[in-house]
Amino acid sequence: MLSDIVSNLLHWIEGLGYFGIMIGLMVEVIPSEIVLAYAGYLVHQGEISFVGAVIFGTLGALIAQIFLYWIGRYGGRPVLDKYGKYIFLTKKHIDASEAWFLKYGSGMVFFARFVPVARQAISIPAGLAKMKLSRFILLTTLASIPWSILFIYLGKILGQNWETIDEKAKPYLMPILLVALALLIVYVLIKWFYSSKKKGA
Repeated sequence: MLSDIVSNLLHWIEGLGYFGIMIGLMVEVIPSEIVLAYAGYLVHQGEISFVGAVIFGTLGALIAQIFLYWIGRYGGRPVLDKYGKYIFLTKKHIDASEAWFLKYGSGMVFFARFVPVARQAISIPAGLAKMKLSRFILLTTLASIPWSILFIYLGKILGQNWETIDEKAKPYLMPILLVALALLIVYVLIKWFYSSKKKGA
């Protein structure tokens, strides 16, 4: 069962409707999966629409990642090493995501969205590298849409049992992770091919 604090926050989100979903995802006090599943429950109850929940869920996720991007871009590594723990990002997570980004390029902003923890951390090296904001927004949005659709849909079909989202989501997450992994392999091979071609030129 959800803690009283989380339950109160979710009721607060419910009172704000679409904007509550967006704010809940922006601040990420509660994991995004829970907020989105609860949004699905509200769709089940007829309080909000499925499309509206997806739109505001995607917007909330995007704004949260832009905030992390700005921290990386304008705060730099010293700020992140000192204050990263307050936004639940350890030095280890930032180091790993930065290594991915430097090795495989900006495309990792899309693929890392399907990996736990890295979903948030990858925005940091994107900011540090001063990745073009328009490209960052595009890739983040493209990755956030299917994530929002999945958990809102599951919350909707679970109805009153939406709190079992962790258990019910596993069979759906595996195919998504496999597809993301396959696309990542293709992306890495393309990067390697063009890199080898430049070296041989």
